[in-house]
Amino acid sequence: MAHSTPATSDHLPLSPSASNLTNGKPLTNGKPLTNGKSLTNGNSNKYNQPESTHHHIWLITGPAGCGKSTVAQFIAKTMNLPYIEGDEYHPTANIDKMAKGIPLSDADRWDWLTNLREESIRKIQAGAQGVVLTCSALKRKYRDVIRVAPYYSHDVLVHFVYLHAPEEVLIARVGARKGHYMGANMVHSQCLILEPPGKEETDVITVDVSASVEEVEAEALAKIHEAIKRELINDS
Repeated sequence: MAHSTPATSDHLPLSPSASNLTNGKPLTNGKPLTNGKSLTNGNSNKYNQPESTHHHIWLITGPAGCGKSTVAQFIAKTMNLPYIEGDEYHPTANIDKMAKGIPLSDADRWDWLTNLREESIRKIQAGAQGVVLTCSALKRKYRDVIRVAPYYSHDVLVHFVYLHAPEEVLIARVGARKGHYMGANMVHSQCLILEPPGKEETDVITVDVSASVEEVEAEALAKIHEAIKRELINDS
């Protein structure tokens, strides 16, 4: 069961264009992608996730301060896919621990990760072409909990969009947030246990979030479209 915890989401400091996520205006003021097309907030079918024989879980991942929620909401809106804010599925005990600066243990995370995987599958089984999910997924074994989704729904493909930046950048961003339970000390603890995806994790897209919000959003979307194109070629 999701908990209503709106202050837990992981947003990048928003520029005026990115803040339009909630008022229906274009997210990037027409900023072009590499293919010369502007982003349209999902209002045109041109930018929907292309139809294929598969359904997709797009897991936006990375430590606190990387902007998972900002990027995930943008991707979900642009591609007309349902969005799952992973932090809202933490049990109260987990939120209380993090608010006190106590890192979560593996035992704290297993049920949470399983719930996120199951909720993603439920949305796909309800008719969604895909789903966009946020989850820190700091370790390989955490990512593997989501990665086994195809065992439960055989037409599902899982992709990770790993957002990264130097620790000092993440700490500065978390320090600038208001009303968030996650303090700067938690960024440091997450970076200590972080296992960046290795080359063998071929289902991972990496995006450096040191750039502006618009550049990060555009790069993430472009790389997602590239991944879908490769899938369509492989299926042809």
